[in-house]
Amino acid sequence: MDLTYFLDRFSEPWVLTIGGFLAGALFGGFAQQSRFCLRAAALDFAHGVFGVRLSIWLFAFSAALLGTQLLVGVGEVQSQEARQLASPQSLSGAALGGIMFGVGMVLARGCASRLLVLSATGNLRALLSGLVFAVIAQASLRGILKPFREWLAGLWTTADIGGNDLIAHLGLSQTVVIAFALLWFAAGLAIAIRARTAPWQAFSACVAGFAVPLAWWFTSSVASQAFDPVQIEGITFTGPSADTLMLFLSPAHSALDFGIGLVPGVFAGSFVAALLTRELELQGFEGGRSMARYGTGAGLMGFGGMLAGGCAVGAGITGASVFAVTAWITLSAIWLSAGLTDYALNGRPVRNGQAGAAMETP
Repeated sequence: MDLTYFLDRFSEPWVLTIGGFLAGALFGGFAQQSRFCLRAAALDFAHGVFGVRLSIWLFAFSAALLGTQLLVGVGEVQSQEARQLASPQSLSGAALGGIMFGVGMVLARGCASRLLVLSATGNLRALLSGLVFAVIAQASLRGILKPFREWLAGLWTTADIGGNDLIAHLGLSQTVVIAFALLWFAAGLAIAIRARTAPWQAFSACVAGFAVPLAWWFTSSVASQAFDPVQIEGITFTGPSADTLMLFLSPAHSALDFGIGLVPGVFAGSFVAALLTRELELQGFEGGRSMARYGTGAGLMGFGGMLAGGCAVGAGITGASVFAVTAWITLSAIWLSAGLTDYALNGRPVRNGQAGAAMETP
């Protein structure tokens, strides 16, 4: 894609910001329509319910993996230039941060991306939780929690194992990697057929997932044509949420980039989708105990996501799509800790297929 005209006319930061907004709007709109939610999928799996929510997550996940690896295969995305692979990452942070994020995700009843999507539909619980998430993420990135995060992150890094590229570690060919992604899609399709997932919902999940390789492709295109160095990236919410918060609090010190456009783009896309389908509805907290639970969960996600180097989407899908070792560790830790946290809160999981009532997003 030739971006020379836009780069000359609008400058690199503005092109990246606009691209981030458009990619975010695509993700937000179709994530809202598909009800994409890692928490719901993880708890369904923990309850032994292979239903609609699990199929939706698998569709989005496999679409991101397949789309990204196809672009890598044809040379449109240089995955080795991604932050997850180009620089040392924290293995201890991936494990510990993933655990914290999974616990927080269950307490807040939604991951960071889901809270952002829901807040755009009028859910004030999700909006406040999202603000807490962004504040703690900022404190972990540059504030009072930064030393503690850096200490935990430094306990074990990918430098100790010779890099963060899982494909290189396992010696996999591009064909095997693409076949692996297709297996995830086949699993989602099988579950969707059995659970009678609505075609529009399945399609929306795939489009939301394809927003990840779209982001990789766009930032790679800008990086190859821009004069100044540009970091290629996919879709993530921990760092961008913190940066977007600072844009509103201290705009003079905030630089425009892809992530700055991403967060408002997701909000706008979700709002438009909910507006068109008449799903806008104001919702609030139900007492102080509920508010404390959501706030605690959001705080754990903010610190855990920053420690892990990404959230349920940033590490669990975007990082996994380029097969970063730390991303797969984080994703596994999130799934495991979410199931254990739900068990600790609600006791023995039900297995009658009626788990959904306990797993409604906020």
